[in-house]
Amino acid sequence: MSDSEERAEPLVDFEEDDWSIDRLIQGRNTQLKERDVFVRAFDFKLPQAAKAAEAYPFYQALENNDGPEASIYGKRVLMLGSNNYLGLTRHPKVMEAAAAAIDRFGTSMTGSRVLNGTMDLHERLEAKIAEFLGKEAALVFTTGYQANLGTISALVGRGCVGVVDKADHASIYDGCSLSGGKMIRFRHNDASHLDTVLANNPDEAALVIVDGVYSMSGAVVDLPGVVEACRKHSARLLVDDAHAIGVLGKGGRGTESHFDLEGQVDLIVGTFSKSLASIGGFIAGQHAVVEWVRHFARPMVFSASLPPASTAAALAALEVLEKEPEMVTRVRDLGKRLRTGLRDLGFEVNKSDSLVVPLVVGDELETVRFWRSLLDQGVYTNPVVYPAAIKGRAMLRTSCMATHTPEQIDRALDQFKIVGKAYALI
Repeated sequence: MSDSEERAEPLVDFEEDDWSIDRLIQGRNTQLKERDVFVRAFDFKLPQAAKAAEAYPFYQALENNDGPEASIYGKRVLMLGSNNYLGLTRHPKVMEAAAAAIDRFGTSMTGSRVLNGTMDLHERLEAKIAEFLGKEAALVFTTGYQANLGTISALVGRGCVGVVDKADHASIYDGCSLSGGKMIRFRHNDASHLDTVLANNPDEAALVIVDGVYSMSGAVVDLPGVVEACRKHSARLLVDDAHAIGVLGKGGRGTESHFDLEGQVDLIVGTFSKSLASIGGFIAGQHAVVEWVRHFARPMVFSASLPPASTAAALAALEVLEKEPEMVTRVRDLGKRLRTGLRDLGFEVNKSDSLVVPLVVGDELETVRFWRSLLDQGVYTNPVVYPAAIKGRAMLRTSCMATHTPEQIDRALDQFKIVGKAYALI
């Protein structure tokens, strides 16, 4: 066995009984035995134990992030754990735009959009998003999470129902919880079951909510089937395209474009924290609907606005994307190289058909060990465990970006092979 293979052996002696994500979340669900809301916090010892055993994979601090590579623990690693799909966070035009916005507006508008927090930059960004996606209007939120919270809770009122895919993002579930309506789930990416759910609730106004690309499995939504079910039952459709904008469709215009269904999605929600090199979120759709959300979405009305630098960075990233659509083709090709390479090595990568490529390990502790050994081999990935993954189906979430080279992807695959063999996964 080579030196590198020896390093791929499990690093820590951490007992299986000590590691359970059920234990990580059970404190929240345990009934208080004392009249102190802090009791559960004081009893929550698992993170400290995991850190002591070098088996804590979360909140890892990067020392530097150049895009395709990053620095952590004093060493350079290939970054296969970022949502920076187009690599635009280091694009000169994006960085220059952010700096210029600070020079003009300062670091914050210190107020909500309703009052003193709106800039002409916000309005320019909204107009550009609407134009890019072929919608009448758009509205920018401070985060992508808030975009779902605000939009769903503003639209799904009493007598309405939010119909959600079981694998939808947490922000969608929370948006439904905050609304005055009820929520019904349908089986993951199963348009036939969606049709049945809608047929069984004929008397309620329905908003169907799906992800364009599911952030953990990498599966692309069956949008043709979903659109057909919505048409059949007169339901409205919202697609969260956070992981599709910049990646799928003509010039990166998302899932609607990917399936040649332009104009068939009522509302598109997106984020700037993936392909568009910033932070923040948006909705795009009919003008009247956007105006309603503008005035009744609580996260819009009661949150400080997206800061100048972030707004300018997102606008510049969108302009770069329009001028350089070839980067979309490039990142798709690299994603296929990574996905196919992992499959050919013998790893289970679910039904991924996007840049999100999950590598299924199964056991939670083994997944954490695998993650750490791979990191020591110079490859950064994201460990995903329950409840973000199905129990017994813990995984490493991988993705690439347009600024990677084919050689970097191949180098990463070599390390996956070494560590995968050491853990008997391939």
